[in-house]
Amino acid sequence: MNYKEITYKDIKKNEAINTYIKKADESLKAMGYTEHSYEHVTLVAEKAGYILETLGYDERTVELVKIAGYLHDIGNLVNRDDHSQSGAIMAFRILTELGFPPEEIATITTAIGNHDEKTGQPVNDVAAALIIADKSDVRRGRVRNTDSSTFDIHDRVNYSVKKAELKINEAHTIIKLKLSVDTKFGSVMDYFEIFLERMQLCKKTAKTLGLDFKLMINETQLM
Repeated sequence: MNYKEITYKDIKKNEAINTYIKKADESLKAMGYTEHSYEHVTLVAEKAGYILETLGYDERTVELVKIAGYLHDIGNLVNRDDHSQSGAIMAFRILTELGFPPEEIATITTAIGNHDEKTGQPVNDVAAALIIADKSDVRRGRVRNTDSSTFDIHDRVNYSVKKAELKINEAHTIIKLKLSVDTKFGSVMDYFEIFLERMQLCKKTAKTLGLDFKLMINETQLM
């Protein structure tokens, strides 16, 4: 059977997929969650692609991880609970209809189904890159609440991050998440209170890629 080679750019232009992302984010907004729309999924896709490209993976694998990154949160359209699993099922259907080969569908859906810290595991390298890219997206722009006096802890932590950088060193032995945090809005302890589980998963996940995960906040290494 002849299968199509569909690119990350093709996926980003797909009207149905973009509708699902938009509507999923609208549901999360109604529940008070931070931004999970086009900016988040695009950043995750690009970061995941950066990880595998930097580590020397082939061009098609880099495309697949970007596609997984762009699709990873569509399960929020169904419900926030178990959104990684519902998202994987949705992606399976979408990718099948678009004509992806079964091996690529398997890789992408497995990554999506394993990206959440509560149930996810770095079961393949695409899943590993997606996990790290997703968990490292903390930034002021994700906060929707415009009244800082009513911030919850998630708002405070995200709003406090003035700059976030995810970099692999030249020797390809360390991946470092470097955050510049304004402690007027959120403390380092606030960050660990809500993100410790995610950072522990990143540390475990990085090892599957042959990397050590390091977390640096305001020039102090904490992991």
